Parts: sequence; C-alpha cells; structure tokens
Amino acid sequence: MSRRCQLTGRQPGFGKSVSHSHVRTSRRWDPNVQTRRYWLPSEGRYVRLRLTTKAIKTVDRKGIEAVVATLRARGERI
Repeated sequence: MSRRCQLTGRQPGFGKSVSHSHVRTSRRWDPNVQTRRYWLPSEGRYVRLRLTTKAIKTVDRKGIEAVVATLRARGERI
C-alpha cells in the first residue's frame, strides 16, 4: 500500500541525506499515515480510512459524515 493520505493527499517527499563526508544518498520522508476505523451512523457500518495525523484532527473537527461526503464527491470508493 502506498503511504498516501486519503483525505489530504499527502505523500512521501524525496531528497538526499548528506553525511559528514558530504556523501549523498537517496532517502524519503514518509508522512505519518495511520489506519483508523470510524463508525458511519447513516450507513450503520464502519469505514476504514488511511489518514495522516493532521487529517485525523480534521475528521474530529468536521465530523465523519462530512469527510465521507467530500471523499465520495472526489470519486473515491469507501
């Protein structure tokens, strides 16, 4: 599975690590993606979402119903 947030679309950043001797090697910065399960009262079931910690706070603020409506409007299957 890709390290990508379903709500914000955040994905890994790529760059170089530079050592003390100035040798450069490739690396990536992964977002903090968590799998969360939310109860969707309108459908009477749980939905499982892969979200960054910032997106989890967004769900807490807006509510799961509004977030699911946003994802479905975008064309994402849930």
